[in-house]
Amino acid sequence: MTTTISAPTISGAPHSDNVMTRARWAMVDTWTITKRNILTYTRIPEALFFSTVQPIMFVLLFVYVFGGSIHTPGTTYVNYLMPGIFVQTVAFGSVQTSIGLAEDLQKGIIERFRALPMARSAVLTGRTTADLARNILTIIIVTVVGFIVGFRPTTGVLAYLAGILVILMFAYALSWGFAVIGLSAPNSEVAQVVSFPILFPLVFASSAFVPVSQMPGWLQGFATYQPVSVTISACRALMLGGPTAKWVVQSVLWAAVLLVVLVPLAVHRYRTRT
Repeated sequence: MTTTISAPTISGAPHSDNVMTRARWAMVDTWTITKRNILTYTRIPEALFFSTVQPIMFVLLFVYVFGGSIHTPGTTYVNYLMPGIFVQTVAFGSVQTSIGLAEDLQKGIIERFRALPMARSAVLTGRTTADLARNILTIIIVTVVGFIVGFRPTTGVLAYLAGILVILMFAYALSWGFAVIGLSAPNSEVAQVVSFPILFPLVFASSAFVPVSQMPGWLQGFATYQPVSVTISACRALMLGGPTAKWVVQSVLWAAVLLVVLVPLAVHRYRTRT
């Protein structure tokens, strides 16, 4: 006699035909993967430590070494610098998305996730959300350091928090771009090597450290309107005052365009790579 064994069904599984059920499972799975990635950071405190030391070193270097030779009309150099440091910090922090995904692929962890009854989108959204949370922690630390060295926002708490929100929105969009790199690289070392040459021109050919007017004329157009500079200008306007709407709208548009382009690209690369 032959006995037929049916595979157990999971009530409300992520592949259910019910849209609301699938959405609920996707959010639950995303939260689970997010917690897993955050716990990874806590178990490797050295990595978190060095990711926060770097922006602190930039603050101290530019304020106390270069600050005296850089003229910033209308404000002190430390006030001019800190919005640029915030954006630089989250931009470099977003590289961790590519490194983390490459490591998970290399170790076979993502293949294990694929064998589980979970929403596939959770792997990418969980990673980018965890990196966003780490960026929030880093910004808090850098803010404290900024206040110690003399940073004083002039527009109030709500405007300051709005500036941080604009920065985090841009950082989240960048994470999806680095997710594409991480899913394309054979290992985490290559992912890191590929990520930084893309990011360095955007960060250092920007208004982060010196006014664009002090750059060569042929560079000023790019340095003014590339996404990193636009986000810095929006943050600077919200924290220190000045024309705000123009830069905030441009920064939000940059983040939206990047998400529209990069999220489908990352999802496609995830499906084809794994």
